[in-house]
Amino acid sequence: MDIQAIESKLKFDENGLIPVVVQDYATHEVLTLAYMNRESLRISLTEGRTCFYSRSRKCLWRKGETSGNVQKIVAMRVDCDQDALVVEVKKAGPACHTGAESCFFNELYRDEEVKPFSIRELYEIIQNRKTDPKQGSYTSYLFEKGMEKIIKKVGEESTEVIIAAAKGEKTETVYELGDLVYHALVMMAEMGISYEDMITELAKRHVVDFKVKQERMR
Repeated sequence: MDIQAIESKLKFDENGLIPVVVQDYATHEVLTLAYMNRESLRISLTEGRTCFYSRSRKCLWRKGETSGNVQKIVAMRVDCDQDALVVEVKKAGPACHTGAESCFFNELYRDEEVKPFSIRELYEIIQNRKTDPKQGSYTSYLFEKGMEKIIKKVGEESTEVIIAAAKGEKTETVYELGDLVYHALVMMAEMGISYEDMITELAKRHVVDFKVKQERMR
């Protein structure tokens, strides 16, 4: 890796800084906005973990130096003007000093006509039902009954998916897949398997498949 060549491609501002958007490699969630100077950039590339420049303290700081929440760098991209970076990382803990996974947790506006949804968001709701049970909640009921009940439901829904797919019923299969994914997430939460654990495992397989594809093309 030619660090000098990378550095020469970047445009630092009048204070010798460049803004850095830090993004979770697995989930693509924006974790924080920080700044690097030339020295912190070199340290980041050399050590393979994020090192920033604190504008308030006017000094370098390695993410996780005191908290242990280090960020291993997976990829680094520069924008079209070469004056801003996106750094994809694998994080060892919360990105925010408040303990939040991301620094961007204060929502200011949302278009109510657009209803966002993600598997991660569903998993977080399921986790909340485990730690803070809600009366009348089916999810809380499953956690109350325990792993035996949860596993039984996962098995039942797996069978339903197979039956629907065997009949060639697309709509029915999609419906049953929804049930299976939901119950699988409940099982994950009961076992203490995080969403990041699952995404990391899938990412590993993607890398392996990509390498196999490259080998076949040679």
